[in-house]
Amino acid sequence: MSDSDLTVGLIGAGNIAHVHVAAWQALGARVLVHSAAGAGELAAQYGLEVAPTLDGLLAAVDFVDIVTPSATHKEIALAAIKAGRDVICEKPLALVAADAHELSAAAAAAGVRIYPAHVVRYFPEYVAAHSAVVSGQIGQVAVARFFRQASSPAGAGWYREVARSGGVIMDLMVHDLDQARWLCGEVTSLYAVQSPPTVDGISPVNVAAHVTLTHEGGAISHLRATWGAAGTPFKTGFSIAGSKGVLEYTSGKDTGYSEELQAGSAGGDLLIPSSTLYESPYLTQLRELAAALKGGPEPRVVAADGAAAVYLAEAARESMATGRTVDMSVFNPAGVAE
Repeated sequence: MSDSDLTVGLIGAGNIAHVHVAAWQALGARVLVHSAAGAGELAAQYGLEVAPTLDGLLAAVDFVDIVTPSATHKEIALAAIKAGRDVICEKPLALVAADAHELSAAAAAAGVRIYPAHVVRYFPEYVAAHSAVVSGQIGQVAVARFFRQASSPAGAGWYREVARSGGVIMDLMVHDLDQARWLCGEVTSLYAVQSPPTVDGISPVNVAAHVTLTHEGGAISHLRATWGAAGTPFKTGFSIAGSKGVLEYTSGKDTGYSEELQAGSAGGDLLIPSSTLYESPYLTQLRELAAALKGGPEPRVVAADGAAAVYLAEAARESMATGRTVDMSVFNPAGVAE
């Protein structure tokens, strides 16, 4: 089967949908779109087909690509799994660990795959760092630092409701929680703080969260995620120090790689990195995931990775709520089967 033989069911029509559509079209896939709102406009812009109902879409496609708000991921993914369809799902896989594990278990029981779209694993700088760490170029990792900042999306829409977005930890830091585990290994303990704190389930518009992870191999990683004032430039980076050397990257320096604000970002639009040096990491990601769904090799990110990132984010919320370090060997969020 060639990419041009693929029929993809895109569920959702928000900002990130545009990036996914561009990637699918570059791969020559046929795209059907279904959304509670905006499907017609998205279809008209890109020449897509609209599926009026979710059931109709599921019956007509090879697999689905879920790009809806985070709180809807579980329900839609379960419907796709029930219909026997493989699933690609934007991060986070779910908002709580129990739901992420339920999705993984449901997919396994149905004999289908569910892959979380943790796109940072496809950014060249992070790929290079992972290769250097795995090959031992910097020796044993001792300390790693990751940061990610963006203009806050919480001024409008559903982002301020932590029950729907997961707050800055789940919405923004989840990328670096995944990176820290990918680069430094499994996590044994976690401590998290946030300033200002979330009150009555409502996130501050401008907020910073800090998480410290201790990893099985002895490495310690420090993560910072910030939703800044309107107009705050999107920046991300890392510093990974090992016994033989240090790896450093920041998008804020003139490396030929740029990050740009989407038009109207002050209104809460997503910030999508862009570069002219290489193909879109979103395209690289969806090509790899589609190839895996067609019987190719397992991709670099699988359901267990998406569930682990959600698990760490939930532990971070637990630490912030209690003021204590979380022992990951005994941490068991409500609803997760032992």
